[in-house]
Amino acid sequence: MSASARPSATLPNILVIGTGDTKSDELLFMADIIGKAGGLPVMVDVSVLGDPPYMPDYSRHDIAKAADVTMQQIIDSGDENSAMALMAQGASNLVRMLYDAGQVDGMIALGGSMGTDLALDAAAVLPLGVPKFVVSTIAYSHLLPPERISPDLMMILWAGGLYGLNPICRAVLSQACGAVVGAAKVGIKPENDRPLIGMTSLGSSCLKYMKYLKPELEKRGYDVAVFHSTGMGGRAYEAIAAQKGFAAVFDLCIQEVTNHHNGSVVTSGPDRMENAGRAGIPQIVAPGAVDMVDIQAWQTLPLQFVDRPYHAHNRLIGSVTTSPDGRREVARVIGLKLESATAPVAFILPSGGIQEWDQAGEPLYEPEALDAFLDEMRKTVPASAQFEEMDAHINSPEFAVKALEVFDRWVAEGVVPRGRT
Repeated sequence: MSASARPSATLPNILVIGTGDTKSDELLFMADIIGKAGGLPVMVDVSVLGDPPYMPDYSRHDIAKAADVTMQQIIDSGDENSAMALMAQGASNLVRMLYDAGQVDGMIALGGSMGTDLALDAAAVLPLGVPKFVVSTIAYSHLLPPERISPDLMMILWAGGLYGLNPICRAVLSQACGAVVGAAKVGIKPENDRPLIGMTSLGSSCLKYMKYLKPELEKRGYDVAVFHSTGMGGRAYEAIAAQKGFAAVFDLCIQEVTNHHNGSVVTSGPDRMENAGRAGIPQIVAPGAVDMVDIQAWQTLPLQFVDRPYHAHNRLIGSVTTSPDGRREVARVIGLKLESATAPVAFILPSGGIQEWDQAGEPLYEPEALDAFLDEMRKTVPASAQFEEMDAHINSPEFAVKALEVFDRWVAEGVVPRGRT
């Protein structure tokens, strides 16, 4: 280990991850900027075929060793995909080992599609609150599956930077390096003073229960994180749930399940509504907005939805309703996900409606389609779940009161830890 790889008492250690055999100019430029910004660059080389023209703090051979293979085995593994998959495994193992040893205050990675693939794995092993930045030629692309993106991942498009330095590339790289050093210096890591409750919702023009539930839960000694269920918000919720980051969850807007089932790009991935149950976290679940499929408002409606009621929320996102049969399909998907939970589940079914625009006089009012969903949902909620049906709308005060009643009962029974005031 070189001197620069040792933890510093005053400067944040920033891992700089990239293929030094092909991107040495860029990576050395980044190291220089990080140093000037008040950070300590720790160079992690993930090259496969050759060594960089500088001495990294952790070489490609160190990466191979962290994956329990040799560099030659990686080279002989078959093709570039299998080789980079092994390098990603080794890089992730090394990053986590360094973090556990107190030697990581942040990371930044550089790459095209292959380097980004590796970078996403390396970022995923670092907990929420550790700055993680990816400079990528495919930043913000639909090539990136939402389930691969860490809750607090920062990205910037590596504009004009596929090969060699230039004025545009220097501008982008310097911004990214300054951002990760700044985040490492001033970022506040999540505290664990009070149990954390995860809650999902949409904006209050569509769903309103969080306005009542959040202050009530805070009075009881809990912190409450409300996640915006528009794809990446649900992804962040799922990632934290997978790490057992919640004491309990109010997963009351599961519309992203409908989105994913219908092929919308507004998806949280195939495991939406699964990680809390898998992690043994108690769940209070409701079908908030599952009658809608989100689409990009700036694109033409998909053919299968051209005859369905449509609501344009803004210039970015609009929602179209699903048919009665489509709602029955989603009800069955929800039932299967509930069935897989390993901790208590309560499912609340508000028969008066499940989002603001499905009421009489609103653009998405379809009582027959809602009835189809309700009928199927009654059949598919598993016996292992507590089932609560109520004659109320999801935005009514009665719904929020019912959800809180379930929660308070679980606290009294010891299912959920008591809050700390």
